Amino acid sequence: MSQDLYDLLGVSRDADAETIKKAYRKMARRLHPDVNPDPETQEQFKEVSRAYEVLSDPQKRAAYDRGGDPFGGVGGFGQGAGFSFTDIMDAFFGGAAASAGRGPRPRVRRGQDALIRVEVDLAEAAFGVDRELKVDTAVVCTTCHGDGAAPGSRPVPCETCRGAGEVAHVQRSFLGEVRTLRPCAACRGFGSIIPEPCRECSGDGRVRSRRTLTVKIPAGVDTGTRIQLTEQGEVGPGGGPAGDLYVEITVAPHPTFTRNGNDLHCTVTVPMTAAALGTTLTLPTLEADVEQGADSGVETSFELEIRPGTQSGADRVLKGRGVPGLRGGRGDLVVSVVVETPTALDPRQEELLRELAAIRGEEDPTGQVRPASKSVFGRLRDAFNPH
Repeated sequence: MSQDLYDLLGVSRDADAETIKKAYRKMARRLHPDVNPDPETQEQFKEVSRAYEVLSDPQKRAAYDRGGDPFGGVGGFGQGAGFSFTDIMDAFFGGAAASAGRGPRPRVRRGQDALIRVEVDLAEAAFGVDRELKVDTAVVCTTCHGDGAAPGSRPVPCETCRGAGEVAHVQRSFLGEVRTLRPCAACRGFGSIIPEPCRECSGDGRVRSRRTLTVKIPAGVDTGTRIQLTEQGEVGPGGGPAGDLYVEITVAPHPTFTRNGNDLHCTVTVPMTAAALGTTLTLPTLEADVEQGADSGVETSFELEIRPGTQSGADRVLKGRGVPGLRGGRGDLVVSVVVETPTALDPRQEELLRELAAIRGEEDPTGQVRPASKSVFGRLRDAFNPH
């Protein structure tokens, strides 16, 4: 190759690395054998690729500028010197291949996120609570402080890859020698080796440990709500920054109340006579489940009026007595009334009920109790069968 390498790529001798890369990329797209199979063009593509191999390598470029042989006399420019496969990929895919996987892998990396589940009572979910949790996660090793080396030692550069974290594998092809980069097996791509790993963490820079932390559960959470605790998860390899800890809430069933969104529901059963005559019931509030001071002033019960003539299945809606919302406001309490019908009557009770039925006109001449008002079908039957 007698032609000047800079002239081959069409760049000046003081061109920077990015300019050289762009020039090669432009010519490779035009001269690549897959695009132009002409033998003369293939030879030109080889020369351009060899020129780029030299000018893209700072050491080879410096040797060439001094007038020396950048290949150290082995093969020279006439032997089809190798070029990087990633350089060709860079020419056709805009540099994505060239930037991927180059350089040593960092030992220090961010840790994984962690998830724990916590069960709380309905009142705790409604009004919030501080809960103390025991978490088993990875923490920074206190012996080596995260660097993985035994006290008094330190990581040393890998002799196999000379700290690059990668080694080149050369294969011959119709394009010449195609060089691919793979992670160094000796240092696992880190570029350095720990000759004396810390005995406490085996060189990982972290150990498992159980610690205690306090979680503030806000008012209004429900089953499935997740609370994010920043940097309270797993510490990363090499003592890297910790991931996040997520606390997922599960609300335990309540003996009295059920929850639907921010509304509470409960059912009260009243005797038939109480539903007919009306009464007043004293019901507990959800606040009654929360420990309060003697002078807290929190209402732990309320009076519910059952109006005379209340029917079974009737609902009473009490505004603002439900669950507080995460974003403000508070739901309602819905009380469903179930009227209990007596199943076993003594003779006196039966006599009184029959007397009541007669007074209300609910008893026919035969003494059978009949509905107080006829149904549509009953009225039609009476119309066709007059007595």
